Amino acid sequence: MIESCPVDKADYVVRPMKDEDIPQVSEIDRQAFPAESLFRPYTSYRQEIHNSVAHYLVACAQTTPLDTGSAKPWFRRLLVHLGAMRAGVQQSNPYGTQMKRILGFVGLWIMLNEAHIIAIAVESSYRRLGIGEDLLIAIIELAAQLNADFITLEVRASNAMAQALYEKYGFHVVGRRSGYYSDNGEDAVLMSTDSIQSELFRAHCQHLKRAHTEKWKNRKATPA
Repeated sequence: MIESCPVDKADYVVRPMKDEDIPQVSEIDRQAFPAESLFRPYTSYRQEIHNSVAHYLVACAQTTPLDTGSAKPWFRRLLVHLGAMRAGVQQSNPYGTQMKRILGFVGLWIMLNEAHIIAIAVESSYRRLGIGEDLLIAIIELAAQLNADFITLEVRASNAMAQALYEKYGFHVVGRRSGYYSDNGEDAVLMSTDSIQSELFRAHCQHLKRAHTEKWKNRKATPA
């Protein structure tokens, strides 16, 4: 099990997932999705984060000082780093010094102009503290930077809290998958945004991001 620690001492950043994060992400996955843990066995995570269409971010507790030498937003550093990797160029870590404690994760697939959220989960000791919303904001920003036009996801029909969060960020119900979840035959609600490239959508998300940052500014550092 992941050892807990006090939330009020846990500043964190949102950054791309790395191989060394896999054990903690796997545990969070099992906590959040006990009936349908998404990427078992363990080796599947490693394959997934090196898949060119898959993108994973983690909320990671700050155990050592961040490298503050770069003023570039995290998603711009990510895109530069991905470009260098694909070109075979070795780079130093563009996200600062080592982060160790994983508080949550989110996964995204990009398929043509569609981004699909595979999973979003927060470690049980850190839920209801705004971390899941930070991860959602970050993955929406990343999808926009990767030129996706819209984002889709599935959510359990009974998960009203998650549906409310997605609706807040511009997702709306577009369908239902009957008996989608194998553990109990529960339906999945299919949700989608309108164009995330539109000025209206971008302005709405920026407004929500500022409000979210203000709400939690005394509890955590702003994600990098």
